[in-house]
Amino acid sequence: MNHPAAPVPRYFFPKPYADFVQRLRVPCGFLLLGAFAWLSNPSMHSMLIGLLISFAGLGLRAWAGGHLAKDRQLATSGPYSYIRNPLYLGTLIAASGIVIACRSAGLAALFFIVFVTVYLPAVELEEQHLREIFPDYDEYAARVNRFLPFRRWDRTRHRFSWLLYRKNEEYKALIGFLIAVAWLVWKCWLSSTVT
Repeated sequence: MNHPAAPVPRYFFPKPYADFVQRLRVPCGFLLLGAFAWLSNPSMHSMLIGLLISFAGLGLRAWAGGHLAKDRQLATSGPYSYIRNPLYLGTLIAASGIVIACRSAGLAALFFIVFVTVYLPAVELEEQHLREIFPDYDEYAARVNRFLPFRRWDRTRHRFSWLLYRKNEEYKALIGFLIAVAWLVWKCWLSSTVT
């Protein structure tokens, strides 16, 4: 069976820029952490809504982590059968939930800027890398959308692996989330005792 040729990939960010901002991901993470600590102004209501959203994002990241054998096999099972970048989408959902919990327009704006200018170029770089090491990536990318589950890849059936989850260190995202929750609970308690 002949498959149609995959479309030529279109990238929005020039590679030199993407290479440069790739090195800024960790410093930007610390910038966001500082802004989170400083600008958060949670309420019980905002925390309930935001943390439920964050938990969904963490669940997506955990599911993806149990299907990802980095650089050894193209991940096309689990959430990868619906979207090409479930880890980034999970991060976006989890961070959006934290921003909602924080009730800070400044933090929301900063998060949006960092996601668009730093994380989206990283997604493109990663896809370029996957195209280089996996010959069937073009066919997969032609079928499965980057972030929206329009169609499903149904050629691979692998089960979730706790070993891969641990190897990919997805538990660290959960630990970070629990620390953020503790901070928000403390800030919420502090504001209720001051008023």
